[in-house]
Amino acid sequence: MYRNHAVAAVVPARNEAPFVGRVVDAIPAFVDRIYVVDDASEDDTRAAAIDAAAGSPADESAEWRPESRRLDGRVADVGRAGRVAVLSHDERRGAGGAVKTGYLAALDGDADLVATVDGDGQMDPHRLDRFLDPLVDGDADYAKGTRLSRREHATEMPAFRLFGNRLLTLLCRLSTGYWALTDPVNGYTAIRRGALTAIDPASTYEGYGYGTEVLARLHAAGCRIADVPHPSRYGDEDSGIDYRRYVTRVSRLLLATLLWRIGRERLEGRFGADDLVETVSLRWRL
Repeated sequence: MYRNHAVAAVVPARNEAPFVGRVVDAIPAFVDRIYVVDDASEDDTRAAAIDAAAGSPADESAEWRPESRRLDGRVADVGRAGRVAVLSHDERRGAGGAVKTGYLAALDGDADLVATVDGDGQMDPHRLDRFLDPLVDGDADYAKGTRLSRREHATEMPAFRLFGNRLLTLLCRLSTGYWALTDPVNGYTAIRRGALTAIDPASTYEGYGYGTEVLARLHAAGCRIADVPHPSRYGDEDSGIDYRRYVTRVSRLLLATLLWRIGRERLEGRFGADDLVETVSLRWRL
């Protein structure tokens, strides 16, 4: 529990065997449930997640309890130890698909707040309270990380990623309707249960770039978002992104998202009503 709110954390992972265990171990004790979603990894990601679950410092007496079943046609194997559940896709669904599975599992539980922390070790789980505070305080419905609002954080990113991220930020402002947001594809997030229900996660895009569609759905639902600054750690992890395919797919997604958002907001008579949605700057919280 965090400030009287039940918290779940979703950890999407594909081929992150060297990192996912450390991510699980670092998630604060106030998180009530952790959902590690193995997106049909080709390495020992699932085994590493199971080892971390069984040896979780938050529940040293936890014993691994495997189950073989399908969950909503998406998951072949499910297991649980203490506060950690490991859900394994039997076929690759993409980064958004892994987050979707975790979101649906969290909604099946009693979580008031649901966070996402990537399994590649680039995000510091100890900073999770900074993402939950604006939700608990009523300042926002969705909090997302940004590595672009502070110079020292931005310069930690490889140059090609920094250029691409800044360009994508400009395009996503137009597509999503949040004119002040930065770093739209950041995977460090937290969302209130009501906002998560409003975006209908079961029907969201499953590939890379899924966060842009989530933002557009939040805007259409009149939700406020918060940009939370944080550094990232870049080490030996390999990017699984094919950038040629990524640019093509995300370009199509951005256009489709823009058209969908405009149509939805015109239908509801809200297009251009910026007073209903805003991006909250939380630089001071760092």
